[in-house]
Amino acid sequence: MSTSAKSVQPADIEAVRNYLLSLQDAICASLETLEPEARFKEDAWDRPNGGSGRTRVIADGQVIEKGGVNFSHVMGDNLPPSATADRPELAGGRFEAMGVSLVIHPNNPFAPTSHANVRLFIVHKDGMEPVWWFGGGFDLTPYYGFEEDCIHWHQTCFDAIEPFGEGYYQRFKKWCDEYFYLKHRGEPRGIGGLFFDDFNEASFEDSFAMLRSVGDAYSQAYLPILQRRKDISFTPQQRDFQLHRRGRYVEFNLVFDRGTHFGLQSGAGRTESILMSLPPEVRWTYDYQVPEDSEEAKLTAYYLTSKDWLAPAV
Repeated sequence: MSTSAKSVQPADIEAVRNYLLSLQDAICASLETLEPEARFKEDAWDRPNGGSGRTRVIADGQVIEKGGVNFSHVMGDNLPPSATADRPELAGGRFEAMGVSLVIHPNNPFAPTSHANVRLFIVHKDGMEPVWWFGGGFDLTPYYGFEEDCIHWHQTCFDAIEPFGEGYYQRFKKWCDEYFYLKHRGEPRGIGGLFFDDFNEASFEDSFAMLRSVGDAYSQAYLPILQRRKDISFTPQQRDFQLHRRGRYVEFNLVFDRGTHFGLQSGAGRTESILMSLPPEVRWTYDYQVPEDSEEAKLTAYYLTSKDWLAPAV
């Protein structure tokens, strides 16, 4: 990240906040179109030390077993270690962070889990101009792979990000592949998508426009996939495999995820909202085995590998 200062005004910050609130509304509304009865329940909260948010959770639906779409706007006096490890000159600065973060865990093993996050971070430190950066992206975690889903997901990623800079899709796809990687397992969490952080290489206006494009693209990427897979019949064995693979999701969020670490370390977040991303049911089975040449084996052998899903078929 470049820590050179670039102008950011209160009106800019308010515009980002208003967009994030509207994005939360739009994503919740779009997901509810697939649920016959279940609806998001809102828990609005305020912190005495600064900050507020809207936690929205949907649970026990016919399509979504558990999902959350959260908005938060938090402040604090000292950046936590997770935010200053790569930028020690900002240690001790006051911070302001706002974003929308979401995770959707469907019931059906053939419907993938999805995650998205878009955020703005600002640091104020005596003797320095405010330093800001944007971050975000979205990624997909299937349990049973489908080529058309992977292609659609990545095509939507490309369409959302490439207009803002040639090569941005490949750059942020690679970043996503590397970030959402379980080092102790030697495997990625899913098929990737987009991930960027510490982004302030463009103007505030252009960076914000890119953030909006990514945020708006999430529903375009995920809803068609969820619509296609939500009603496929499945067996108890396939459900068991889904619960097993969900364990990888939990491991990443608790061990590696910077957002989770920041929220818990900073003291500015709300623990119940931060851990909303964890699935309601998960299973760790010792020495779990899958049959060779099965669809379960194909998940890690074929789908969970770093590949160019948009390359022409040969």
